[in-house]
Amino acid sequence: MIILQITGYAVLGLLAALAAARLFPARLPDAGLLLLTGVVAALTGGLVGYTVFGGGHPEASFTAAFATAAAGLSVLAHPARRGRHAKVTSPGA
Repeated sequence: MIILQITGYAVLGLLAALAAARLFPARLPDAGLLLLTGVVAALTGGLVGYTVFGGGHPEASFTAAFATAAAGLSVLAHPARRGRHAKVTSPGA
């Protein structure tokens, strides 16, 4: 049973990464890093959720897997550039 859940966590992370790449292509890095981060974060969150909530609550562990995948993918995002030669400046500089 846990093998099916692990596979489900990996697929959920893959789907989250694909959705993020499709929704925010300019703000995220290349697809390889994105897909790897989504899968690893979902596996980590799902297994932690499985440990905390137990095997009888797959909805909680899948929610934890998705939340962790989303958080991991958000770490990779960078601000959108405005204009061709836009650069980031700090306030007061």
